[in-house]
Amino acid sequence: MQKQSRSIFSDTFRRRSRYQLVFLLLAAALVAIAVLNVNVGSVAIPVGEIARILLRRATDSTQYSIIWKIRLPRILMAALLGGGLSLSGFLLQTFFGNPIAGPFVLGISSGAKMVVALTMICFLQRFSRVSSWTLIAAAFAGSLLAVGFILLLSRRLKHMAVLLVAGIMIGYICSAVTDFIITFAEDADIVNLHGWSQGSFSGMSWENVGVAAAVVGAAALAAFMLAKPIGAYQLGEAYAQSMGVNVRAFRVALILLSSVLSATVTAFAGPISFVGIAVPHLIKRALNTSKPLIVIPAVFLGGAVFCMGCDLIARTAFAPTELNISTVTSVFGAPVVILMMLRRQKEHRA
Repeated sequence: MQKQSRSIFSDTFRRRSRYQLVFLLLAAALVAIAVLNVNVGSVAIPVGEIARILLRRATDSTQYSIIWKIRLPRILMAALLGGGLSLSGFLLQTFFGNPIAGPFVLGISSGAKMVVALTMICFLQRFSRVSSWTLIAAAFAGSLLAVGFILLLSRRLKHMAVLLVAGIMIGYICSAVTDFIITFAEDADIVNLHGWSQGSFSGMSWENVGVAAAVVGAAALAAFMLAKPIGAYQLGEAYAQSMGVNVRAFRVALILLSSVLSATVTAFAGPISFVGIAVPHLIKRALNTSKPLIVIPAVFLGGAVFCMGCDLIARTAFAPTELNISTVTSVFGAPVVILMMLRRQKEHRA
């Protein structure tokens, strides 16, 4: 009995140590990449000068404007939207019970992109600008539209692989409609629509940061509050019901939260691929657990690190030419998804 208690204590200690190490590494990576993002660019700013400007807020230099008006809003948006997109992927994977499910693969991001493009064109023809809240509302409507089609198909297509293929087809249809809209909407007011439709964190403002922080923060907090029901649901609907979870309401909450998160990302940065699939998988592998109380904050932090790192590469790899963020996330995220599928195939054969 004493040996058994020692073994349990040892296992618990190892698990907690692993969790602490993963969170520590993620936090260190977040700080390091944030500093690099501020430091590196067309105008290199020394770390000492960065600290002086941030602490003293010296407003009499070009470097101040570069840091406070361009780089910091972009860095914070990459962190917020990357974390939100990763969390959206985790919620969708919980909903469908499949690690390949994600807002980009299921066509949710493409649906949001389509409605946002329509909204931008319609509003910019009548008004000088479109508010952030309008874009989020439009993206949310597009996300729900795509999710609605997926849920309707799920009633007839019971096999998850076929459902994922259907989601990809919905994404292609929405992307085709968006491209058609953009092609016939050449206008000086929507010149940035082309870059946005491919995914980019450029051009972010402090107003954008405030709105994104409010929406993503509220959705992330709500998801964390659902950690226990998510843990029960991961063990099956029957078990969740036996634990007092209202499964129907819970599933609606998962869809709404994942749609809000992916819609916010699409509204500000356009569609970003593979983050919602690759990051949750990598985080769960690093933690060696699927416990939502641990995974949810780690997934958010991991998504922030991943997108900030990809944005740094997009800005600097071929400077002064800037890559679309989806190009970089695909390069790093797609191999993770392929390896994940191969690993699952081996497990099924075993």
